[in-house]
Amino acid sequence: MPPDVGMRVTVVAETFLPAVNGVVNSVLRVVDHLAVRGHDPVVVAPSGSSYESRCGARVEVVTVPAMRLPRYRQLPLARPAGDLTAVLRLLRPDVVHLASPAVLGLAAARAARALGAPSVAVFQTDLAAYAQRYRLPGGPAAAWRYLRTVHGTADLTLAPSSAAATQLTRQGIGPVALWPRGVDLDQFSPGHRDPALRAALAPRGGLVVGVVARLAVEKRLELLAPLSVLPGVQLVVVGDGPQRRALERAMPRARFLGQLGGAELGAVVASLDLFVHPGADETFCQAVQEALAAGVPAVVAASGGPLDLVRHRENGWLWAGDDPHVLAAMVAGLREDPTALAAAAARARPSVDGRTWGRVGDELIEHLQRLRSPVPA
Repeated sequence: MPPDVGMRVTVVAETFLPAVNGVVNSVLRVVDHLAVRGHDPVVVAPSGSSYESRCGARVEVVTVPAMRLPRYRQLPLARPAGDLTAVLRLLRPDVVHLASPAVLGLAAARAARALGAPSVAVFQTDLAAYAQRYRLPGGPAAAWRYLRTVHGTADLTLAPSSAAATQLTRQGIGPVALWPRGVDLDQFSPGHRDPALRAALAPRGGLVVGVVARLAVEKRLELLAPLSVLPGVQLVVVGDGPQRRALERAMPRARFLGQLGGAELGAVVASLDLFVHPGADETFCQAVQEALAAGVPAVVAASGGPLDLVRHRENGWLWAGDDPHVLAAMVAGLREDPTALAAAAARARPSVDGRTWGRVGDELIEHLQRLRSPVPA
């Protein structure tokens, strides 16, 4: 087929609506952009129903049998050992897009290969790091063996950051291409900064420091505890998850706002003075990119995906190590240096203003088209 003919793209997602997380958000953006560009996307997932995308296209969602983890009852996941050959044969995809593939992704990759359809696997979740933090059987070594099987079954792996691409290559996974995430520059903008909202979040004034994240073990949000008691600093936590009650007990002075979205999330992020994310296992960290787009400089752990986003002492600061008191000291120093904070804030949005969803969506379509119509040898 010539490259300008619309593709039938089956997007396979390990989690989907009504769940709220980075994978779901990326899938929604990908599907919408495919529809905008005249392609025909269908979602295969363990939850959700057919819906109207942001551009007004009707998107079919095919659900498969799901299960729920004991600690994550709100997150439906695909059951192991499923066979998607019949599903894909019915959908007749030109290309199969595997979003953060694991259980469902492996089944889809195998089915695609059996049917002769090319597939691309998007690496988005560091399962090896999860295996270590949650002490899963076999640990990181077993997780990497499984990931090599999953990604080895696909024709191409897309990595969201330079660190992730290097990690995958070292683990023997390839071919690998870089494909970052986009950001909504309308939703996240310095223009949404709201003095009244700031006053409500921090009635006593001071530096408003925030984080947006799933409240789960892998995000290491407990490391914000020393920061939360700094004089003249108000910590704001946006998100929900299994660790919320424990974090509320550990940080009683912090403001926990729960899960937010849309304009409300954009206003809260833009109203921060500083964004802080202590996670060390982020393959990209979309929340950091959104903060930068809103003109908010970020302090992040010096590892993983944020290394592609935050330039030390330019649009933010890198925190090396795991000592939460060092992190708190960095924030205290910035509280006393408004000039440095303002300079970083001025450089925040320009550092990501070329990373629109439209641009990265077109990059994805180029990858998919190359897989569908490979150049003859």
